[in-house]
Amino acid sequence: MIDELVENDGRWTPWAVGALRIVTALLFLEHGTSKILFFPETAGSGPSMWSLLWVAGWIELIGSLLLLVGLFTRPVAFLLAGEMAIAYWTVHSPKAPYPVLNGGEAAILFCFIFLLLLATGSGAWSVDGVLRRRRPEADGYRA
Repeated sequence: MIDELVENDGRWTPWAVGALRIVTALLFLEHGTSKILFFPETAGSGPSMWSLLWVAGWIELIGSLLLLVGLFTRPVAFLLAGEMAIAYWTVHSPKAPYPVLNGGEAAILFCFIFLLLLATGSGAWSVDGVLRRRRPEADGYRA
């Protein structure tokens, strides 16, 4: 079993990417539900309407739900990676130069996971995959 994983020929990649997408979406969903739905309630819950945090909350809520089911994975991942880059540079980096000091590790990790999903697509267990199988390849879209 271990030898199969060590000498991986890529056959497990779609499932690994799918699992990463689902777990990341579930973790990211908490940020959106906290801001918009007050669950779980945090210091950032209930930002003023149309504030930057309110807009970020809606992006996180809707984007994470789309990622969870694997629908429009690449464009959603692009948007979320940008949001996390903005979050890091506007909220975290002014506090301290190092992520361990400014609390920005999660923003950086989310950003780069979303960039990976932008590059790889949705992986296994996704609506994008179902739609891709139903569509002719001539349209040039790949999940």
